[in-house]
Amino acid sequence: MIKKLLIGTLMCFSLLSANADEGMWLPSLIGSRIKDMRSKGFRLKAEDIYSINKASLKDAVVQFGGGCTGEFVSAEGLLLTNHHCGYGSIQQLSSVEHDYLTYGFWAMSRGEELPVPGLSVSLLVRMEDVTERLAAGEKREDIIAQAKQGDGYSASIEQMYYGNQQFLFVYQTFRDVRLVGAPPSSIGKFGGDTDNWIWPRHTGDFSIFRVYADKDNKPATYSKENKPYTPKRHFTVSTKGVGEGDFTMIYGFPGNTQEYVTSDAVKYVAEVSDPMKIELRTQRLEIIEAEQAKSAKVRIQYASKHASIANAWKKWQGEVMGLNRLGTVSKKQAYEQEFTTWAASKPEYAHLIDSMRAAYKAVTPLYYVRELYTESVGAIEAVNFALQVANLKSRSKDDKTFANALSSLHANFMKNYSVDIDRAIAHKMINEFLKRMPEEQIPAAFTKAYEEKCGITSYIDYLFDNTKLLDNEIKVEEVANDVMIEFAQMFQDIRKQNATVSYRNLSNIPAVEKWYRPYMQALREWDKERAFYPDANFTLRVAYGTVAGYEYADAEYHHPVSTIDGIIAKDDPNIYDYDIPQSLRDIYAKKDYGRWGEEIHGRYSVPVCFLATNHTSGGNSGSPIINGKGELIGINFDRTWRSTMSDMEFDPTICRNISVDIRYVLFVIDRIGGAGYLLSEMDLK
Repeated sequence: MIKKLLIGTLMCFSLLSANADEGMWLPSLIGSRIKDMRSKGFRLKAEDIYSINKASLKDAVVQFGGGCTGEFVSAEGLLLTNHHCGYGSIQQLSSVEHDYLTYGFWAMSRGEELPVPGLSVSLLVRMEDVTERLAAGEKREDIIAQAKQGDGYSASIEQMYYGNQQFLFVYQTFRDVRLVGAPPSSIGKFGGDTDNWIWPRHTGDFSIFRVYADKDNKPATYSKENKPYTPKRHFTVSTKGVGEGDFTMIYGFPGNTQEYVTSDAVKYVAEVSDPMKIELRTQRLEIIEAEQAKSAKVRIQYASKHASIANAWKKWQGEVMGLNRLGTVSKKQAYEQEFTTWAASKPEYAHLIDSMRAAYKAVTPLYYVRELYTESVGAIEAVNFALQVANLKSRSKDDKTFANALSSLHANFMKNYSVDIDRAIAHKMINEFLKRMPEEQIPAAFTKAYEEKCGITSYIDYLFDNTKLLDNEIKVEEVANDVMIEFAQMFQDIRKQNATVSYRNLSNIPAVEKWYRPYMQALREWDKERAFYPDANFTLRVAYGTVAGYEYADAEYHHPVSTIDGIIAKDDPNIYDYDIPQSLRDIYAKKDYGRWGEEIHGRYSVPVCFLATNHTSGGNSGSPIINGKGELIGINFDRTWRSTMSDMEFDPTICRNISVDIRYVLFVIDRIGGAGYLLSEMDLK
């Protein structure tokens, strides 16, 4: 009876009114939001957003790679996403001779498009609430096995509201994806880490790919015989622009939010976890940047690694600042006190907060061990490679199989590896591990090993001087007793412990999460005015809002649209991230913008980026931003620095997502890339 009550109540969560533009809504339940969306300027129906009976906007949206979103913009599989989402692929295809990161890449015909090994995109076929099916006794594995029958199909069941609801997601995955175009990094990554998470922003953060399929339009591995995929739906592209107050909708795969967690979780993030990770990544980035400045080869090798490290590093800084500015911990504590007063007379809820607090106290120390290991010893590339080699050895059926696989693994690793960088990082990170790790968690074998080598500095140099894993050629017979593998295996117990806490967040550990199920039920009964939408978990979501500037500080208003004038103001040939192409300087000098120029802020210019109030998170990178008619107006790529706490608390007065204006994308394709032919296969309005 209680289980049925939970199911029935949680079914209603999506029907509650939302505050401001907060919320990440499940597309299959978007009908409950249409009235509010239409009041803000949306002109389509719920079935236009999500349908399994006819083509809908969901069929134009894909999971791109391992953690981004992309969108189809033509009937021939042409796909847009962010430059930073395609960055690893662009880097993989680059070399000193063909430096596509620095100079960009533009295929001038289908034959020039570059296959990207290992890259895939996935389309959501359908989603289904299976809560009642599971409650009736059906097995998860049976539901998944039945759902994934078909060409390239996969399926998973994901939790909503901490397990009170269960949704089945069925995907079709395409593995022949080719690079079509990418602007030079001085456009696609303009401003680099300095401008990351900052507004005003002037980054042309886009790249272009094409999805290929077999002759029957089904997923297939790469083949010259494959044809461009024909999607069921692709976006029409609006060239009319945006203005403050215009409706915006984002459609994508946000990765991780924690809107309902208690003060214990927020306190850990703001006071322990984020500060530790920021400090350790700062040290790693300083080492990498120093070496990148010395060598073009190293700059390319470590470009993607640097970007990956720096993105979260800067996000965490903004998150701490935002949580502290909002006083989120204190606000949560006050909210919990009010809840406790209400729950005191209800035996089923009376001790929930106490139980949750005790659960956090029990699991937090081990979770910290996991995070510290990951950011210190676990960040050493040679250690991770040693573990890969050891795992490969244990899985290989014979020495010949192992030798062949090892050779390939070694070649891929060494392609983008600098032993000097890794050695320097190892010295820093292992010392930080020893300084920060509780003494009882430091492996005894590790302590003994470095003491025998007369200290930690000598021991680290001994590891790098004597390992054979980093030689130009690797030999099977030398792997078994390699010193780096022995070192990596000293931390096996920590990794085993990590396996018990390897969840998205501290609050997803079962000992804690089990209390959130009744807690969500209780909140629904008590806080009837609150909007309840499921936390992001990299499943397809809809968020909506409006184009809007914001007051950054007292009397400091930021307009919602940036222009090419800002690019020229920052242009600096002496700084890699600000050294724009000469062609862009020439176009600006002549104001030769063609159809892409217009009056903005009293100047004849070209729009570059814009702000909106959509609720976003990691994973929304590359997501389409559409107008009230369902037309593409931009590509989401970031949040403002003061918005990054929105994963835990959404503040409508300050939270803004940043998108590259689709007109700037078209301008760069046309005028900088000289690939205007691509525009002819898009539906421009």
